[in-house]
Amino acid sequence: MRLLIVSNRLPFSLKEENERMKFEETTGGLVTGISAYLDSLKGSSFTKLEHLWIGWPGIAISKKILNEVMEKCLSEFRAYPVPVSKNEMDNFYLGFCNKTIWPLFHCFPAYAVFDEDFWNYYRGVNEIFSDTIIKILKPDDILWIHDYHLMLLPKLIRDKFPEIPIGFFLHIPFPPYEVFRLLPKVWRKEILDGLLGANLIGFHINEYTQNFLRCILRISGYENNIGEINIGDRVVKADTFPMGIQFKKFFDAMDNPKIQKKREALKQTFGNMKAILSVDRLDYTKGILNRLSGYDLFLQKNPDWHKKVIFILITVPSRIGIESYQRMKNKIDELVGKINSRFGSIDWIPINYQYRYLPFEQLVSLYIVSDVCLITPLMDGMNLIAKEYIASRKAETGVLILSEMAGASKELGEAIIINPNHKEDMAEAIKKALEMPVEEQKKRNEIMQKRLSGYDVVKWANEFIQGLLETNEQAKKLNAKLLSPSERKKIIEDFKNTNSRIIFLDYDGTLVPFAEEPQKAKPDEEVIKLLKLISKYPQTELVLTSGRDKATVTDWFGMLNIALVAEHGVWIKEKNREWQLIKPSTNDWKPKLLPLLKMYVDRLPFSFIEEKEFSLVWHYRKADPEMASIRAKELMDDLISLTANIDIQISQGSKVIEIRNSGINKGVAATYFISKGNYDFVLAIGDDWTDEDLFKILPIKSYSIKAGISSSYAKFNLKDYREVRQLINEFLK
Repeated sequence: MRLLIVSNRLPFSLKEENERMKFEETTGGLVTGISAYLDSLKGSSFTKLEHLWIGWPGIAISKKILNEVMEKCLSEFRAYPVPVSKNEMDNFYLGFCNKTIWPLFHCFPAYAVFDEDFWNYYRGVNEIFSDTIIKILKPDDILWIHDYHLMLLPKLIRDKFPEIPIGFFLHIPFPPYEVFRLLPKVWRKEILDGLLGANLIGFHINEYTQNFLRCILRISGYENNIGEINIGDRVVKADTFPMGIQFKKFFDAMDNPKIQKKREALKQTFGNMKAILSVDRLDYTKGILNRLSGYDLFLQKNPDWHKKVIFILITVPSRIGIESYQRMKNKIDELVGKINSRFGSIDWIPINYQYRYLPFEQLVSLYIVSDVCLITPLMDGMNLIAKEYIASRKAETGVLILSEMAGASKELGEAIIINPNHKEDMAEAIKKALEMPVEEQKKRNEIMQKRLSGYDVVKWANEFIQGLLETNEQAKKLNAKLLSPSERKKIIEDFKNTNSRIIFLDYDGTLVPFAEEPQKAKPDEEVIKLLKLISKYPQTELVLTSGRDKATVTDWFGMLNIALVAEHGVWIKEKNREWQLIKPSTNDWKPKLLPLLKMYVDRLPFSFIEEKEFSLVWHYRKADPEMASIRAKELMDDLISLTANIDIQISQGSKVIEIRNSGINKGVAATYFISKGNYDFVLAIGDDWTDEDLFKILPIKSYSIKAGISSSYAKFNLKDYREVRQLINEFLK
């Protein structure tokens, strides 16, 4: 068994120097976190789990050195490079990823560029990744795909390897529906379909998970049950996994002699001044300009803190060469200069500004020395800097000021949580942090450290992989009920080798797909031909079961020599006979409930009522899916309350709520037909909750099949109505 980690970039970069390849390790939250997890596997129960990291190596590899690079990647780094040209990567990464997805998913739609060429490159690079992975994928591999660059990849792999466990983790926010829908229809649909190719989709916080679930409901029409999404032939799980850090590494850093030396040097530099630290990549989502404005206001309002505090602003270069980022850097440079010139003096510079990358030892030294850490992104998936600062405070002093827009704020509630857009809020938070009593600092940090140590990056990765394996096992259990070739062969043989047969066959969702309006699901020529052929098969009784009214059933199937069931068992019609009620029924309750259903039709546009002789059905398939979900729950509550003393039953099916007399269902109807003959072959096929009553009452030796992948009393499953038609055709060959 292998774990295949797939990300846009490998954990190292290749550089060509003098016709030779140079390997340089890269840094970042994903690389650091996954590497720590892979190291932890060496001493765990997953010791036998080999791994391979798949991604772009940083340059286009020429054919001349391809074999040499491939060999070194595999032998020294357990890595497999994906061949992407510079032009493809520029349009993919600098284009669609950073000019469309990055701003949109961080809720900066004004920055987003909707370029068809960029989209085509995005799709093309995902296909290159897919082609590369498919070449090396083995049946028992586990695939873990990371981040927004590769959102189409899960489905591309799933189409070729339907049984492979695929996990996907998004390291940036997933936006609200109102923002996500700004993507062109084709793009947003393909992205959601791509993600739904995974077994498990992970997000940092519950808000992003809920945003995703809302988008698939509104755009794809898939409802969920506690994060489980039934997409027809599979069940997908969306869940929350807040990424952690290597807590022990940061907590024990204070004991490192090199770090102690750097810490002492920094203390001498700062003297008696309080130090406020800010560390971020250069990016408009990080709120650096807002942060400077907040500090500026703090200095204006608190002159007594002049010469007693220093703001250490570390900005790490990012996306060098992009014009908008250069403009932002110029604005930061300008604002830092203004603040320093306005408040500074010969012996005091309010802001110590550094535009560079800091290695681990220097960064942790600053974490340890700084009295306050100011982390105020305008929108951030998680923000591990905030967690690293708290973990580094072994003495338990220090104050974290954290934006409520950072995913980490959901775990670090003991920090001072602020609105990053409100500079007055930020200025007050800075003052509060600088003046916070030591005992309160320790109390807050102790709670946060305990939380972070209990859910570190290894625990995060373990939970995700464990969740992926569990989800895949659930899928296997459902798939285990899929009709196998040997079982299919046995059913067909039993059908042909028995003397007396009865088949119960549902219509909507079983023989034909659901339609937006009931009347549009009229049987096509193939269905009519199929039913005619079965009805003529010797010693075979065919019972077509339907929830439709008897007039519609008669109109569509009355010309056939078959038995019919209407309104889910209220009416039955034996061959060559008239319709009859299966038991005495009343419909005097209908006038009492019709006004309520009509009110809900008014409250939900595109919903409508289907009135049958002994039942009422409220349809909402065409309605806005999110509002429909809310209204359906409200209607169910109202109906249950109103019908407590009425002998009826209320059932919720596929985009319908049905009210009918209790004690009548397809199971009761089937019992009637079975009792009329001595059948040695019994088969029932259906697709929804109304068929479960039928599956439950069948004799032990009967065959029962559910169309669709979900839990059922049926013994077997077929994926959809097409497979049902195919099976019936095979009976007749």
